[in-house]
Amino acid sequence: MSDPVSEPTLDPAVPPRLQDDKTLPGVVYALHIAGAVTGVTCLIGAIIAYISRKDAPEWLASHYEFQIRTFWLALLFSVVSIILTPVGIGVVALVATGVWLVVRGVVGLSVLLKGQPYPTPKNWML
Repeated sequence: MSDPVSEPTLDPAVPPRLQDDKTLPGVVYALHIAGAVTGVTCLIGAIIAYISRKDAPEWLASHYEFQIRTFWLALLFSVVSIILTPVGIGVVALVATGVWLVVRGVVGLSVLLKGQPYPTPKNWML
């Protein structure tokens, strides 16, 4: 007998070939990781996540929610860091935001490649 927790639930409204399609969320994670350097790719990734979230099965929707939240938090942390740059701590905070963004992207991608829903998509850290 299989363990229902480890297998994603299948949504009958979504075609079977799209149930396990990890390509698009994987691309969004890659865009977030690249966004630590470019910034603009995070916005593109968030737009893709917003568009894809409504049609995704529940286990993939958790990844899209995590990616959308990552974008908004990264934007908030970046703005605060830029405001604090004249004080001197802003540069350190901006680098820390970039590292945080890469870590969230890598952890999310590893969970995605295991075929599991993201366990805590609303957390600030991981």
